[in-house]
Amino acid sequence: MEINIQRINELARKAKAEGLTPAEKEEQQKLRREYIAAVKMNLRTQLDNIDMQEKDGTIVNLGERYGSKRKH
Repeated sequence: MEINIQRINELARKAKAEGLTPAEKEEQQKLRREYIAAVKMNLRTQLDNIDMQEKDGTIVNLGERYGSKRKH
């Protein structure tokens, strides 16, 4: 993931300085989509591992409550 972030930043700097070729623009969009997907998956995983205690004392998993619990 670190390599992708570095490449995204390189392309952003180049876009500001001199512009990108069509191939570089396509690569930039692909890398951005992959990065966003990874961030969403990471956040969903974190939320799936959060348990909350209700006022009545029951423990509820946020992933199960809001339907984001993935089947493995």
